[in-house]
Amino acid sequence: MNAKRVVLVTGGGRRVGAAIVRRLHETGCDIALHYLRSDVEAAALAEELSSRRAGSVTTFRADLSTPEAPRQMMDQVLAHFGQLDGLVNNASSFYPTPIDTATQAQWDDVFAANARAPFFLAQAAAPALRAAHGSIVNMVDIYGERPLAGHAIYSMAKAALGMLTQALAKDLAPDVRVNAVAPGAILWPESGKDAAAAAALMEKTPLGRLGQTDEVAEAVRWLLFDAKYTTGQTVRVDGGRALMI
Repeated sequence: MNAKRVVLVTGGGRRVGAAIVRRLHETGCDIALHYLRSDVEAAALAEELSSRRAGSVTTFRADLSTPEAPRQMMDQVLAHFGQLDGLVNNASSFYPTPIDTATQAQWDDVFAANARAPFFLAQAAAPALRAAHGSIVNMVDIYGERPLAGHAIYSMAKAALGMLTQALAKDLAPDVRVNAVAPGAILWPESGKDAAAAAALMEKTPLGRLGQTDEVAEAVRWLLFDAKYTTGQTVRVDGGRALMI
């Protein structure tokens, strides 16, 4: 059996995605690092990690909102690495969509990133993951269970991803485990929130602090490789915030 493990991480060039890439690389995984706009960050991360272990990280640019992209990218990943042991659906689209101004284009964009692409990536990856007895981890959100005001489309899309996690856990069993991680306040959004909102959120978080990206990354690693009898589950890494919503 090939001891090497290959994991595709979508949106892996920056923020939480980059932390996941780093953690998995530390454990010896080779990484297929997907990005769309963060070309500079993705290239720098790949260069840094590959300097530690030659050929261990390869970048793949794809607009996963286009219908053909998931299968095309999966074909490229498999052609390059020859196997796939894990898929982390981390790429996301997040911004306010107030009910009075939300558009169909916003609906399509948010659902494409958060629900459609993960489904069709899983479909394309399924044969390789079955062969490897691999695993999928989807990055969901507690707002997929209890909606965030002003973000109806995002909340619905993450709810769809949560249901996809459970559905795939049934459909791909027993060969492939499928789970999800729901981060809480880890990195503050780059748009749509202000300092007052941040302070209010911390007051509603029992552990009273922002989470760390490496705490999310470790949960992903555990679900991918060590949670041998766990499938169809969502692990909340949120400091207890879901208890307060």
